[in-house]
Amino acid sequence: MMRCTAKNFISRLQNKKEDALDYVIEHYSSFVNAIAYKILSDINKDAIEECVNDVFLAIWQNAKQFEGQPEYFKKWIGMLTKYKAIDIFRRLEKQQAREKGDEELSQKPDVKETEREFLKKEQRNDLLFAISCLESVDRDIFMMKYFLQLTNTEIAETLHLSKAAVENRLYRGKKKLATSIKLREVFI
Repeated sequence: MMRCTAKNFISRLQNKKEDALDYVIEHYSSFVNAIAYKILSDINKDAIEECVNDVFLAIWQNAKQFEGQPEYFKKWIGMLTKYKAIDIFRRLEKQQAREKGDEELSQKPDVKETEREFLKKEQRNDLLFAISCLESVDRDIFMMKYFLQLTNTEIAETLHLSKAAVENRLYRGKKKLATSIKLREVFI
């Protein structure tokens, strides 16, 4: 019985001798794994294993197509691996995109929530318009208080006012803004 060697493994592989496939797996699996890993590591480990298995199956099925010298066999396997890995990568990317799209479609927007957000934006715009009509110091105080979420003490320090002055201006400003029917529920 003839053994598979570096000199005869290609012809034995082309003649469908299983020991030749064992030889190829033993000598080239780390090479195939490295290429598959480089292309598919961001996807998942199962994809790498699938690629390696597909490559060795393709080598077994297409060995007769290899017509080069033994020194080109490694390049042939490298190209097979590269193209298999790219095919798997594309297939899995499409699958993930489809699953993400299905997930987004299944999450119907809540009509009440959308309505609430719209009303909140409207209210915010009304408030900004009303604040823009206040004196500049009052406008600054309201922007710091209700949009920057600063405390009365922080506002007082920033504007070089007393805390009591800030509180008084907020109180008077709220009274002015409350005269607007649209803003009445915000401040009262």
